[in-house]
Amino acid sequence: MRWLMFTTLSTRHLWPNLLSKSVDRTPLQRIFSAKMTMDTHWLTPAEREQQLLELKATGWVEMEERDAIYKELTFKTFNQAFGFMSRVALQAERMNHHPEWFNVYNKVQITLTTHACGGLSKRDIKLAKFIDKVALTM
Repeated sequence: MRWLMFTTLSTRHLWPNLLSKSVDRTPLQRIFSAKMTMDTHWLTPAEREQQLLELKATGWVEMEERDAIYKELTFKTFNQAFGFMSRVALQAERMNHHPEWFNVYNKVQITLTTHACGGLSKRDIKLAKFIDKVALTM
């Protein structure tokens, strides 16, 4: 094993454009980036009040210990719960916004918050509404 030698390389010289803040992006990338940034902002007090009122009516609750919303869903079987999670996972990946969740048999517990802004954002509301829509079809 003496012939193995490990070295650490600095990647800064290999991919300087990736580390630079002035990377050229296509118009579509700029629009997508702007949209992502817009969605990660906190809700205004008026938006928050209205949106949370709607979500509370469908079973979402505000968490006391952090700025997040939580919902527990119960399905008939594990397969239904897993199918639900798969559908939500695909949408979450498209949104680049992933829930904190926990599953045991037919129960799924979901917490939504946006780590980038340290609390609830428009993305959480959008994903929560999608979750409610999918849950109704299961």
